[in-house]
Amino acid sequence: MLDAMIATLGDVLTIEVVAHIALGVFIGYLVGALPGMNRATAIAIALPFTFTMSPLSAISFLIGINKGGAAGSAVSAILINVPGEPSSVVTTIDGYPLTKQGKSQKALKMGLFASVVGDVLATITLIVVAAPLANLALGIGPVELAAILLFAITFIAAVTGHSFLKGIISGFLGLFVASPGIDIETGIPRLTFGFFDLYDGVPLLAVAIGTLALSEMLVQIDKGWRGNYSRAAEKFPDASEDDSKLSLREIRECMPTIIRSSTIGIVLGLLPGLGASISSFLSYTVARKRSKRPELFGKGALEGVATAEAADNATVPSSLIPVFAIGVPGSLSTALLMGAFLLHGLTPGPLIFRDDAALVYGIYNGMILAALLLFVIGYVGQRFFARIIQAPDTMISPIVVLLCIIGAFVEGGGMFSVYLMLSFAFVGYFMKKFDFSFVTFLVGFILGPMMELSLRQSLILTDNNAAKLLDHPIAIVFLLLAAFSIVRLSSVNLTRFEPEPTSPSTDRA
Repeated sequence: MLDAMIATLGDVLTIEVVAHIALGVFIGYLVGALPGMNRATAIAIALPFTFTMSPLSAISFLIGINKGGAAGSAVSAILINVPGEPSSVVTTIDGYPLTKQGKSQKALKMGLFASVVGDVLATITLIVVAAPLANLALGIGPVELAAILLFAITFIAAVTGHSFLKGIISGFLGLFVASPGIDIETGIPRLTFGFFDLYDGVPLLAVAIGTLALSEMLVQIDKGWRGNYSRAAEKFPDASEDDSKLSLREIRECMPTIIRSSTIGIVLGLLPGLGASISSFLSYTVARKRSKRPELFGKGALEGVATAEAADNATVPSSLIPVFAIGVPGSLSTALLMGAFLLHGLTPGPLIFRDDAALVYGIYNGMILAALLLFVIGYVGQRFFARIIQAPDTMISPIVVLLCIIGAFVEGGGMFSVYLMLSFAFVGYFMKKFDFSFVTFLVGFILGPMMELSLRQSLILTDNNAAKLLDHPIAIVFLLLAAFSIVRLSSVNLTRFEPEPTSPSTDRA
């Protein structure tokens, strides 16, 4: 493994790849810092612009956006008490009190340091664990894969949103949207309604950009019309020189917490649907219980900022482990990254280590480089990102809408893709309004073709006889887990453990 990474290091250390990774990290950090935007939206918009890139540059660029977005979301959480993403809600608990004490720069530096450490530890875990898991996954057949995909959709539906029923409806709606195209067995057009543009299926980018990016712009515009969206920062006294610096003593004190929180983030990042939000809250709870000064938590504890950011950013690389090992996304961002693999002719899953091993190890090197660039860009551009969050929505929203239209158009479907994107923008808008899980919807849409193929193959292998499932114990295990997700997790609803997002319109004092 080490020899392979050294051999592919030269492929990464080129001007083209390094520039794309740096640009991705910068864009991700910038988007993450803006309230109302998130890394999944940025990835969806950026996807069509990767068509002219090499697969290594494209995947590394998008992973850079993912990493930068996870770290950048702490900026608005700390400075104005408005988390850039739901996973950064926990960062506001201690980050904003530190800002009120004139220690915003110290909090930002601790958040950045913890983010990078969590990211590096999780990336190393990915490198060590993914290939062995992929070797085990090679023994998985269509029957087992169909059961795993069914479990993934039901589990994500159970732990996202506030209603399992709405989550499962969203998942199967995503599967339905993935149905149009040429039937894989008969070769007959299916659900195309006479549109030749649908013969290759519904375009991924039209769905992703419309459901994620443009629908979010509709939500922001709606908030502006209602007059309940404001994010002007409060003014606090200038910090002293000591309050702006992060000392080695403070880093040493927080280091055990950072490592422990990173471990929690890595473990939860492996599980589909759980990811950053729950790992941040769980790690914060553990850190407060293990702290020597628990009374400081909630009042401006650097340890609180460190634990939240370490766990949040550790989930980014760890959620890629299921993508490389078995071809199943662990989060919305990784689902879009999985779509990027497919767009560039790559098949996520265990066979990628056999067919494109050099590319995989090149991506690993790119991820390590992205972590280093994340620290440099975040540290050098700290004051710039602190100012950019004050940009008015009247300037940001038109730019995002324009990029959405360009992105859908350049995919290749022309205006047909743009019209589809606009349609899915309204679908996404109403899904968010009525709390239908667009995460489950997109995961179902991306996994749809794979699930249909594995299910049809399973029916052939078992000769439509359910009793033959006894010959596939792994499939039975995952079917039981899927049933458990439906019966138990849907009633427990893990999202109740997440703190409620802070409304931008509420008093931040």
